[in-house]
Amino acid sequence: MSSITTSAVDTPSPRSIEQTCDDIALAVLAVVCVVAALTFRDYGLGWDDYTHAEYADLLLKMFGSGFTDTRALSFVNLYMYGGGFDMVAALLHKIVPFDLFETRRLVGAIVGIIGLGVSWRVARRVGGPVAGLAALVLLALCPTFYGHMFMNPKDAPFAVAMVVLMLGLVRLAQEYPQPSPRTVLIVGLGAGLSIGSRILGGMTLIYAAIGFLPIWMSDYRTHGLREAVHRLAHVLYVLLPALLLGYLIMGLIWPWSIVDASNPLHALTYFSHFFEKPWKELFAGAIVSVPDMPWSYLPTLFALQLPEVMLALLAAGVVLTAISLVRPNADPKYKAILLMLTLAALLPLIIAMVKRPALYNGIRHFVFVVPPMAILGGIAFGALFERLNGHGFNHIAGTVRGADDRYMLDYWGLALKQASEGLRQELVERQESAPPNRKWRVAVCGPQRPAQVALGPDFAIGWDSHAADFAMTLGEFYCKGLNAPVVVEIKRDDVVFARVYDIRGASIASLLAIPAP
Repeated sequence: MSSITTSAVDTPSPRSIEQTCDDIALAVLAVVCVVAALTFRDYGLGWDDYTHAEYADLLLKMFGSGFTDTRALSFVNLYMYGGGFDMVAALLHKIVPFDLFETRRLVGAIVGIIGLGVSWRVARRVGGPVAGLAALVLLALCPTFYGHMFMNPKDAPFAVAMVVLMLGLVRLAQEYPQPSPRTVLIVGLGAGLSIGSRILGGMTLIYAAIGFLPIWMSDYRTHGLREAVHRLAHVLYVLLPALLLGYLIMGLIWPWSIVDASNPLHALTYFSHFFEKPWKELFAGAIVSVPDMPWSYLPTLFALQLPEVMLALLAAGVVLTAISLVRPNADPKYKAILLMLTLAALLPLIIAMVKRPALYNGIRHFVFVVPPMAILGGIAFGALFERLNGHGFNHIAGTVRGADDRYMLDYWGLALKQASEGLRQELVERQESAPPNRKWRVAVCGPQRPAQVALGPDFAIGWDSHAADFAMTLGEFYCKGLNAPVVVEIKRDDVVFARVYDIRGASIASLLAIPAP
């Protein structure tokens, strides 16, 4: 007799939720693509468009001349930024039927949509399909991100590069200490794109160094200092190709950074101080010199410009991170990921509030914190959804767990659909076929027609447990708990709603716990 591995299926079916949420997420991305395609030419030009277009021409001339034309390496102060976005737009302009600045808007839309997709995948990997969908919707409906992706050639591409790097770091934490080649590739790609766009991308080293502390501390407690160091050294060794790839990408989109190895440090020093003649901007009803903006500049503008639901879910995500960090039984990898995301969302703002650099142009320089904010909010929403979804009774009843021994729960027998799907999936995965010349036989304790419809024509349903291959029972008082291998278990809040048993070769007299009426 072939055996089937016991499995558990939560209610509602994870596979069903996964499929539904993923389908909706793809639909959201498709809608954004359509809207962007219809509207990208409607966005006007900003202060920097002409200058960035000139920078792109100089970069392409430098590459085309074999680096004899080096005017790009001293062009205003743009040589201290990467020009990847600008070069892509300039090259695409040569082959598409749009003018240069329409093409730049189109490229911005494409890059922004990539950022939406990557943010969805990050949140989904961490918090599941509901979290992924929530993060995607939050970011797509955030005007600060959506608007800037069309018209901001510096900060929006940088935000997307940073979230690509965050995807690599999340995968690295989940796979630690054996990162896959794909993870190494994503880390290298994200590092090259982010630092090659703005030197501020190096801040991710802080996110990683602090964020991975829960993993390293767990390694130390579990394996000892020597083995923990060995595991860390192995990860760093495996990441060497990512370092090389990142350096090559950085050099390609930011040539000035590799002309002299110290140039990235020069850029960091340059941008750490205000570099233009001070001007004044309006903030909170007062005319303020940009080097003298108060510490409240960023928190005020973020509070005023982000959607309220994103702010609320971001706060919930920060609370979720804090709770996870103090829970001794929480997965250290989950702790590390939440900590990295929280740092990515908040640390740049905190540093700016403390150091008080020159602040101007609203929050455009900090667009890169918006995707991790949305991801953290999506994860918080997913956790809240999971918690609420597991409680069909309120706390007066003691939740589902407290009501189980006192009330009828699934009197309709709805859990039999998920139990049936679980049984069919197990048989497919185990490549088991029904015995020759007959169907699978399933004895059902509960409404038989729903089980028959859900199982399909390859199964015969009945009451006779003696001749059955499987027994499908509701978790109600009138169905027995059988002493047989459990194939599928439908649970909610640790309460069993239905089970499927493998009763081949067993002698089961009845599935009823009470005499039939």
